[in-house]
Amino acid sequence: MPNNKRKNRGNKNKEVTMTPSNEKDTPIQDYEDDDIEEMQEADLKKLIRTLRSSQKQILELHKSLMDKIENLSRENEILRRNQNETKQLVQQETVIVTEVKNSIDQMKNTIESLTNRMGEAEERISDLEDREQERIQSDQRKEEEIRNLEHIVGNLQDTIKKPNIRVLGVPEGMEREKGLEGLFSEILAENFPGLEKDREILVQEAHRTPNKHNQKRSSPRHVVIKLSTVKHKEKILKCAREKRQITLRGSPIRLTADFSSETLKARREWRDIAQVLRENNCQPRILYPAKLSFVNEGEIKTFHSKQKLKEFVATRPALQKMLKDVLHTETQKHGHQYERR
Repeated sequence: MPNNKRKNRGNKNKEVTMTPSNEKDTPIQDYEDDDIEEMQEADLKKLIRTLRSSQKQILELHKSLMDKIENLSRENEILRRNQNETKQLVQQETVIVTEVKNSIDQMKNTIESLTNRMGEAEERISDLEDREQERIQSDQRKEEEIRNLEHIVGNLQDTIKKPNIRVLGVPEGMEREKGLEGLFSEILAENFPGLEKDREILVQEAHRTPNKHNQKRSSPRHVVIKLSTVKHKEKILKCAREKRQITLRGSPIRLTADFSSETLKARREWRDIAQVLRENNCQPRILYPAKLSFVNEGEIKTFHSKQKLKEFVATRPALQKMLKDVLHTETQKHGHQYERR
């Protein structure tokens, strides 16, 4: 009976302490105290090895868990720091956004203020431009009025001067002996003996112009002779044109009509054109007070202004070719005068 009991115990022990193929993977089993007493020494050694292996696994597992916990703690700390940094960044961004918003509001206010000021400035500029335009128009009207007045005054002067003859080249002081009237009679006797005997030719007035003699002036002042009628003036000037060379005591002088400064300027402007026409046998003449007359295609043409002449020349190819250069030069002169103004 005892043998059977021991045998059964041995079988039970065999069932419980089956040797695993891999000791590390052998699970820890529960043993009763009686079972441990009856184990053989080899089985105990195996059990001890198994326990040690399990303990080692438990230690490694514990270490691994601790490492993981430590890693988790570090990660948690990093996360916490990151979270704090994120909060700080968010706060900083909030502050920056607030500052930017304030700056934008200030900029909007500034832009609005500048826009208002620009609007006011534009209104002022517009007012100034309107005033300037009004001033320009007023100046233009004044200039036009001045030109009209100058033209009227020039016409009045020309009307007054119409019976006058201007004598150029008479030396200063020559009139002391006979006076200017006597010198004019001497000119007529020396150049036009027949006219000098004409008793109808009467000198109403004679003077030099300007009235005061300028010592620095190299040429003598002109002598102005006022005759009783325009007919006598034209008769004398016609004879002077026919004779061409007029002298006083053997020295050359010139006889010409007396004009206002405006008319003289207008007559001078025809000179270059008249010279070209003269070179081409067009028989140009500058009529009173400042008209250009010449022969074209057998007809006498008369022009009061250069604009009318240009319009006529545009319809005559031969005449246009003849006067092309001189008219172009005159246009440039007027352009430069306008720019200077």
